[in-house]
Amino acid sequence: MTDQKENTANAVSNTEKVWFISGSSRGFGRIWTEAALQRGDKVAATARKLESIADLKGKYGENVLTLRMDVTQPDQVQSAVKAAHDHFGRLDVVFNNAGYSLVGMIEEASADDIRALYETNVLGPVSVIQAALPILRKQGKGHIVGTSSGVGHLAYPVIGYYCSSKWAFEAIHESLAAEVKQFGIDVTIIEPGAYATEFGSQDSIKFAQSIDWYNDFKGQFVEGLRKMEQGDPKATPEAIFEVVDAEQPPLRLFLGSHNLPEIREAYAQRLKTWEEWEAVSNAAQG
Repeated sequence: MTDQKENTANAVSNTEKVWFISGSSRGFGRIWTEAALQRGDKVAATARKLESIADLKGKYGENVLTLRMDVTQPDQVQSAVKAAHDHFGRLDVVFNNAGYSLVGMIEEASADDIRALYETNVLGPVSVIQAALPILRKQGKGHIVGTSSGVGHLAYPVIGYYCSSKWAFEAIHESLAAEVKQFGIDVTIIEPGAYATEFGSQDSIKFAQSIDWYNDFKGQFVEGLRKMEQGDPKATPEAIFEVVDAEQPPLRLFLGSHNLPEIREAYAQRLKTWEEWEAVSNAAQG
């Protein structure tokens, strides 16, 4: 009888989606969490500091479940995913959004800097995926969505390790998409360009120890980033909704107007180089 009451209390209409979102406290994570709640969906919102998302309960009541979760702690991830599923009865959208940037030249960053970045940006999302997949597979449906970046396709100086973490993120999600399609599970990689979020705040960015030789170069690069036109993050939720509501969602979606021209140029240059060296490549076939 108790189980029946719980199932009734936790029942969710088929017209509503149940989201599990990592990194709900700020930036895109906060915006997309609130947008989903405002349209009437249910959200399991997670953050490393529970107090940073405590206000969501007062605003959205029973539609939101707030959970403490550090993606670098696999046990916390397993517990949070289970709690979300137990509470709402299903998971429709599992959104890997937690992450941060490391500023530092390739020579500057320590092994500890790089390891910590990958613990959050690469291994953290893997923990979420591995915790959610048994649930989604049993459901026979679900959508895993991950926040990458335009730098998941090309690498800049100064943030090379951050770029590399997004290249790894992209590869993992692309492989995942092929592996889980047989179970009715979709995968989409969201690739924002430059946006006016808190991503540049001290909570979202870390700095490697500086080497003086690079100060001028690094300063010019950072100044260039500051001058870039930034998109309005509040304009993005409708694009996210179109993806999660689509019958056949795309594997990748750019957010903003700057990524495609830049990446089109980069890939054209890559093709040009490969073609110029094609004879050498072919000769190496043996």
